[in-house]
Amino acid sequence: DLATALNDRGQVRYLRVEFAAAVEDYTAAIECQPGFEVPYYNRGLVLYRLGDFDEAMKDFRKVLELNPQFEDAALSLRQAILDKEEKQKRGY
Repeated sequence: DLATALNDRGQVRYLRVEFAAAVEDYTAAIECQPGFEVPYYNRGLVLYRLGDFDEAMKDFRKVLELNPQFEDAALSLRQAILDKEEKQKRGY
């Protein structure tokens, strides 16, 4: 389906370090199929990597709302929270 294809293209772009394009594909996949948790997770990973911890945490929380058993999302959420706290402690 289209949402899966967009998510897959986002993965290819992510691996090519084309982060903005990957985020666009993941967002398009979400718009196509809002209940599909995987593109939220993938977009969260890119946002996390870009240092946008607040937006990454929103995506990881959405994944867990859709699928509470998604362990990687729970781990990523915890890590984003810790990294945000560490960034704040250091003042940047």
